[in-house]
Amino acid sequence: MAQHLELGLDTFGDVTADADGHVLPHAQVIRNVIDEAVLADSLGIDFFGVGEHHRVDFAISAPEVVLAAIAGRTSRIHLGSAVTVLSSDDPVRVFQRFATLDAASNGRAEVILGRGSFTESFPLFGYALGDYEKLFEEKLDLFAALVRQDPAKGGLTWRGSTRAALAEQRVFPPVEAGSEKPRFLKTWVGVGGSPESVIRAARYDFPLMLAIIGGDPKRFRPYVDLYQRAYQQLGKPVKPIGVHSPGYVADSDEQAREELWPDYKAMRDRIGGERGWPPMGRQEFDREADHGALYVGSPETVARKIATNAKALGIARFDMKYSAGHLSHARMMRCIELYGTKVIPLVREMLAASRPGVSASSV
Repeated sequence: MAQHLELGLDTFGDVTADADGHVLPHAQVIRNVIDEAVLADSLGIDFFGVGEHHRVDFAISAPEVVLAAIAGRTSRIHLGSAVTVLSSDDPVRVFQRFATLDAASNGRAEVILGRGSFTESFPLFGYALGDYEKLFEEKLDLFAALVRQDPAKGGLTWRGSTRAALAEQRVFPPVEAGSEKPRFLKTWVGVGGSPESVIRAARYDFPLMLAIIGGDPKRFRPYVDLYQRAYQQLGKPVKPIGVHSPGYVADSDEQAREELWPDYKAMRDRIGGERGWPPMGRQEFDREADHGALYVGSPETVARKIATNAKALGIARFDMKYSAGHLSHARMMRCIELYGTKVIPLVREMLAASRPGVSASSV
């Protein structure tokens, strides 16, 4: 297990409702997300990620713009996407936007690249879903080259079939160098459960972010082992592994479940209806909360589950997706407060107490 576990938060900018049940406009949701990130920064939370979507139920389609607004009001929290849909974007522009964010935030930018579990961006930007795999593979190849380029040593040459070739092309702005050695934009590859995607992340030498949104999180241990074996075969030190999962914290287990359940079910049923899933019943919700990938409950319950699965999977970061459908801004702010002030210290205590030679009374 990694000696230090980073703990972050993710949101997709789910379109929320006010106290009277009226759905808020997208613009207000975006302003609320910025306030949520400012609170997370003030509480010492390690990372804040925003997802990219192009549909009516999520307000954020341009993560870097929202993150730049957050950067201007925060000082320490790392900021990134969750995820950037690289397949339907241009790798050069993605790199430029995040390199700019990195400069504006004094080196706090990260990018999590993914293929996307939603497909609205493909027709929107003129890409064929039949090219789903090829688009991501080629664009990740180019992005890897961009991340590792050294403008001082000349331009970048690259050729593929999904965009124009580059010939000795310099791309600006470069990521600001460290005091003693080059510094690269921190880039993760988001994976939903494909062994090929796990191996691809290792091949490009990028940290792995596992999206675990259902079922027992421990079932992803084979993907962790596969990632580590791939690095052994490559003869390189293994990169960090992170987990993204949904969750919600309230003062008690009962309160957390009752507050989350109606909005979580509505969101799950709306998306599931598009994908042919049956409606979610309360038993399934409770099963996910008890033994699955839903981290819902009191601070003690959520912390225990995070610590248990962090040890089982050997991860370096856990990001909790705290937004869920119309769940109100006020409730999410309280969730963030409890996550920062209660959950994170408890997780650190639990992990410290589990190390050999450390007793619970000594932490």
